[in-house]
Amino acid sequence: MPLNLADTVGYAAAVLTTVAFFPQVLKSWRTRDLSGVSLTMYGLFTAGVALWLSYGVLLGTWPIIIANGVTLALASVVLILKMKHR
Repeated sequence: MPLNLADTVGYAAAVLTTVAFFPQVLKSWRTRDLSGVSLTMYGLFTAGVALWLSYGVLLGTWPIIIANGVTLALASVVLILKMKHR
């Protein structure tokens, strides 16, 4: 099944915005230094991503589901590390 333009743009956006989290997760995991990470910001962001994931599931829109599923996992790692290493 060929992708339409909207899905192609959605998948491209999903890849870029999701991949952007890998450097933060890797640095946080390796150094355990999260002093520059705001707990409030990451808490709100993670909740927002969970809502976007829910929205994607409700619409059945795979670019939104995939991107926000992976982003939620990555953001959750940083959030958990931040709470653990305060």
